[in-house]
Amino acid sequence: MVDERLIGAIGRIERALSRVEKLATVPTNPHDTDLADRHERLKKETLDAIRGIDQILSGAN
Repeated sequence: MVDERLIGAIGRIERALSRVEKLATVPTNPHDTDLADRHERLKKETLDAIRGIDQILSGAN
């Protein structure tokens, strides 16, 4: 049960990251100067979440 929830969470994170990466390739609005910074922060937060899930999974064995 826990494994299924974690796998589902990882899938949602991967899909969200994919959407972010697609949006990052779209030409940016010149008025949106902090988009790259926000994108980098989101990537860092996503990687941190994935690392947390990995730690949970390694302890679930």
